[in-house]
Amino acid sequence: MPNIKSAAKRVEVIRKKTLRNARLKSALRTSIRRFDEAMAGGNMEEAGKKLRRALIAIDKAVTKGILHKNTAARKKSRLALKFNRNVES
Repeated sequence: MPNIKSAAKRVEVIRKKTLRNARLKSALRTSIRRFDEAMAGGNMEEAGKKLRRALIAIDKAVTKGILHKNTAARKKSRLALKFNRNVES
């Protein structure tokens, strides 16, 4: 436990930021999981909607500092590739 007032404040601020980051990261994972579930269900129209939502969530995660831009680009590319492979077949 910190003895200095400013250190105690930093601990509280970090705790709040950690909770916010966890909430945003969880929402990101959920949107990707929902896309995967729609793909598994075979409903391509629904999967397309879920893909758009997942891509938006990934972009927001980058702006919030949750993901690195290259990680986001890789994730978006893989999701789009997965969708496009199933659309063609």
